[in-house]
Amino acid sequence: MEYLELFLKSIFIENMVFAFFLGMCSYLAVSKKVSTAVGLGAAVIFVLAITVPLNFLLDKYLLQDGALAWLGPEYADYDLSFLTFILFIATIATMVQLVEIVVEKFSPALYNSLGIFLPLIAVNCAILGGSLFMQQKEFANISQAAVYGVGSGIGWFLAILAIAAIREKIRYSNVPAPLRGLGITFILTGLMAIGFMSFGGMLTGGDEEDKEETKAAQVEKEKTTKEVAENTNVITLK
Repeated sequence: MEYLELFLKSIFIENMVFAFFLGMCSYLAVSKKVSTAVGLGAAVIFVLAITVPLNFLLDKYLLQDGALAWLGPEYADYDLSFLTFILFIATIATMVQLVEIVVEKFSPALYNSLGIFLPLIAVNCAILGGSLFMQQKEFANISQAAVYGVGSGIGWFLAILAIAAIREKIRYSNVPAPLRGLGITFILTGLMAIGFMSFGGMLTGGDEEDKEETKAAQVEKEKTTKEVAENTNVITLK
């Protein structure tokens, strides 16, 4: 249940595009056709699914303060956190290069249609954001990091696929001249972001119940403590 909640939350509630507006350059540039949007979205899913767990291992066993303790007690005081951005980006660039080679080999048409935006995944804010959010959330194990990476990739994929499908349809619609192109795209993105915000209450019901239970337990504890104190005072007076 914990993994399912994390998976759904990373797709709908903490969507990279609609919640944090990350990866907007590729999102706007490659969303003119559904076919290219699907190709780029699949590439982003693959890169996030690989890089987030890899960067989790790097962070846990190399970058955190004291992470090198497994090498020996003399390395326990080392802190390599200043290398976080360099190593994270290096991992991402390596995976993107692998994706570029595979796409060029097996789908030249998709490779040509994506153009410069395929290698630019390496500097896509959504990709780096996935690893940095993973680090911020302090996941307990690599499985959680992998689930979060896949969910974040699927969320970005759904966002670019949805806007691409809408842009293909509105091409034949009577859009006012000042709003044609990026104007109407920004408006649609804002409307979809508002729609995705409605998912915010989807997984918070349990949290509210937990808060109420915790509050009730705290009140009961304070009541018990007060009664004990009163009884203690009575015994002392006697």
